[in-house]
Amino acid sequence: MSTTGHTVQPQVSPSGKRGAFPLSLLCLTIGAFAIGMTEFIIMGLLPNVATDLNVSIPQAGQLITGYALGVAVGAPILTVFTHKIPQKKLLVLLMCIFIIGNALSVIAPTYGLLISARILTAFAHGTFLGVGSIMATRLVAPERRAGAVSVVLAGLTIANIIGVPFGTFIGQQLGWRSSFGAITILGIISLIGIIRFIPVLPHGAPANLGQQFRNLVRPQVLLVLLVGAMGCGSLFAVFTYITPMLVDISGFAEQNVTWILVLFGFGVTLGNMVGGRLADWKLMPSLIVNFGILAVLLAALTITLDNPYLAVITIFFWGVAAFGIMPGLQIRIMNMTREAPLLATTSSHSAFNLGNAGGAYLGGYAITHTGLISVPLYAAVIAGLGLLGLLFSLFMERKHHGPEIVEVAEAASAS
Repeated sequence: MSTTGHTVQPQVSPSGKRGAFPLSLLCLTIGAFAIGMTEFIIMGLLPNVATDLNVSIPQAGQLITGYALGVAVGAPILTVFTHKIPQKKLLVLLMCIFIIGNALSVIAPTYGLLISARILTAFAHGTFLGVGSIMATRLVAPERRAGAVSVVLAGLTIANIIGVPFGTFIGQQLGWRSSFGAITILGIISLIGIIRFIPVLPHGAPANLGQQFRNLVRPQVLLVLLVGAMGCGSLFAVFTYITPMLVDISGFAEQNVTWILVLFGFGVTLGNMVGGRLADWKLMPSLIVNFGILAVLLAALTITLDNPYLAVITIFFWGVAAFGIMPGLQIRIMNMTREAPLLATTSSHSAFNLGNAGGAYLGGYAITHTGLISVPLYAAVIAGLGLLGLLFSLFMERKHHGPEIVEVAEAASAS
């Protein structure tokens, strides 16, 4: 691969076997890692932020809500205003926005300025991951597209295993501002890598906004976005309240929950990588089976929570299934919007974040009305609805094009 030219050859060894993923993907993964830290690190620093800025814990909690809304609203808006910018230049611009937002968080003297800096940072979140996913599929051999997307998204999952605990420790020892300082440095490293190693790829004239929007509002695309929101909703319905579940139902000491969450993080990282491989092999069958397994595991968690050992095992495999769907959903959206995928791909992160918020709300509703133990069952229903959505999507595609055409199209999506 040339880092300065205009073409990228598939990564194939002389023997004909596929080689390793290119170094340029690592630059995107580091960016995703920094984004994952920015999104989740504030959860462990809320008391520190609230004390320093003289606000209540609920007010500090709005820093999480504000970021989520920034992602949901910012991705499509920023895409609309930047869709004509070449993808490498756009990645550079987005990472600069990200760096500025985190640098402002380091020095923000007031709560209002801090939440504004968080929202500015969030605007770059969805668009960077969307553009980064598209760029990743163009840096590898066609049959490795989902795997490349999973490598980029792995930055988010690894951030939860390593970045968030380490960043929280730094913030607790040196002050919460130092955590955002560390994230700013990571952003600068990613920016340098993008400038140095991401090649300039030819992509022709940019699709006009009308074409981008028409692709976004196609019923099949909207259905996949809804399915993705359901997948994320099932995740956050349980994950938001996982600590009280493990403490109050499974009987774990609160300090032990951290290690269980680290194990869960390993599960989501494994699921993300395996999900990418399976999506490259058989896209729709792997997605359908994965959603079915996800629904079953969440329903089983309602029973296994009573047993500490079974609870931990179930939580690990739930993590594998929960993130196994992500690369396939991204590729499914790209396949349906090949001529103009940017707005739809970046909007997927808006849909996922709305699913996060909806799942957290539904989990709270379940606790209020039917008790803590019922939360996984509600999540299982959401995952089951996602499965039905995928089956309906496949049915409509086969109805309009015929099973043979659908199978050929799925095979051709890798070429």
